[in-house]
Amino acid sequence: MDPCCKVTFMLLCVCGLLILEAPPKSEAKSVTRRFFFHVRYQAITRLCSTKVVPTVNGQFPGPTMYMREGDHVLVEVSNELPDKNITIHWHGIKQVRTGWADGPGYVTQCPMKPGTSYTYNFTVTGQRGTLWWHGHNNWMRYTVYGAIVILPKKDTPYPFPKPDGEIPLVLGEWWKGSMDVVLQQLARSGGAPNNSDAYTINGQPGDLYPCSRAEKVVIPVKSGKTYMLRIAGATMNGEMFLSVAGHKLTVVELDASYTKPLEVDYVLVTPGQSMNVLLKADQTVGNYYLAVRPYIAPNVSQPGQLHSNGRYCV
Repeated sequence: MDPCCKVTFMLLCVCGLLILEAPPKSEAKSVTRRFFFHVRYQAITRLCSTKVVPTVNGQFPGPTMYMREGDHVLVEVSNELPDKNITIHWHGIKQVRTGWADGPGYVTQCPMKPGTSYTYNFTVTGQRGTLWWHGHNNWMRYTVYGAIVILPKKDTPYPFPKPDGEIPLVLGEWWKGSMDVVLQQLARSGGAPNNSDAYTINGQPGDLYPCSRAEKVVIPVKSGKTYMLRIAGATMNGEMFLSVAGHKLTVVELDASYTKPLEVDYVLVTPGQSMNVLLKADQTVGNYYLAVRPYIAPNVSQPGQLHSNGRYCV
């Protein structure tokens, strides 16, 4: 590609696979969508080392789920972990008369034991936008998570100009050490957990972290076009500021509910929160960072925390 014909946004926290499943085709009416989640261990390499972590379908992050408002959703989850019970929570989905499908362990269901399975059954009612799903036992959500994209009903437009493209961005964290050890230390101290070693977007730290330069992802977009960033906060504890150098963001949706469009310089994404923001590639062709950094209260240090980044190309 001619370097004079592209703009590159350097994402702080590089993206992994941005779209893990194809968006649904246009349908005349609501349909039943089926998903199959196999929860199993997978070796993942980050920050110069490899460790085995729970994943869905061997992917980190797990698959992005695409559906439309009004769709009936069936998710068959199989626990293939030999040593841990699991549940999956559909974070933000309104469980209208289907509370048993919500997923919090020991609250709405007994966790699935190793070698067992459970089928979640619910309907997407009165929601459209971006949400996310995650594991709900033993802090499993630090690697067992993924985005939920709820498109409007067929022939129902967005209440804002339709973007030229949509990009899911899931903010997360990564610990080089064992998460079981982190939990044991947390239980003994009664305080906050040990700081993570990296922040991520779509499972990838960026080139400001060791051994992470090769994982940068380049996403080609066209100058002058508008793109919707579908952002989900899958961090365990960190509240994250997100901005794009030289660009404004327009917030159009929070937690799967439309809002009055609001133009801002940056957004704050808290753990569990999701939002849609519009980004217009309207600056001079070049390289730009899309950066995330944690909120840190005065006089509170986080040793070992680096900013992370990736590449987002126009």
